[in-house]
Amino acid sequence: MKLTRVAILLLLLPFATIAQDDKSTLTKLGESVPKFSFEIERGKTANIDDYKGKLILINLFATWCPPCNTELPLVQKQIWEKYSNNPDFAFFVFGREEGWDKLEPFKKAKGFTFPILPDVDRSIFSKFATQSIPRNIIVDQNGKIIYQSIGFSEKEFAEMVALIDANLKKTSGR
Repeated sequence: MKLTRVAILLLLLPFATIAQDDKSTLTKLGESVPKFSFEIERGKTANIDDYKGKLILINLFATWCPPCNTELPLVQKQIWEKYSNNPDFAFFVFGREEGWDKLEPFKKAKGFTFPILPDVDRSIFSKFATQSIPRNIIVDQNGKIIYQSIGFSEKEFAEMVALIDANLKKTSGR
């Protein structure tokens, strides 16, 4: 029985690193997060560097994307509702090729309370990838990428949540 589990794990291992080896992924684990500015609310700009010192989760999505629409309600419940008031955590969802006119009604209709921000010209998305959504990127308190994923699976989502939990538990004990 144990040998079967080991064999299955070895067969699945290449799939666990897809985001790291995928040709459409432009960033690598351990690298500094690319520099970019974004509209944090209508008419107000922020810079990703403004959030150094926090654990940052970046989600790249589109309103029309089925896997994105499966993932975001889980993000709301399992991540945002747990950590939205944590001063050591920042979360940004960027709508690829979508502006406030689409994102605000989408957010309201879905009942999401986390920031959903425009990336109309793919200027943010293009720092991380050439194609494929949803994508999640976790940046540690030093500005280094510690996690990347493409697509949605329950297993990978659970691993991401566990990484966020462990990181924030560690930093809250400072």
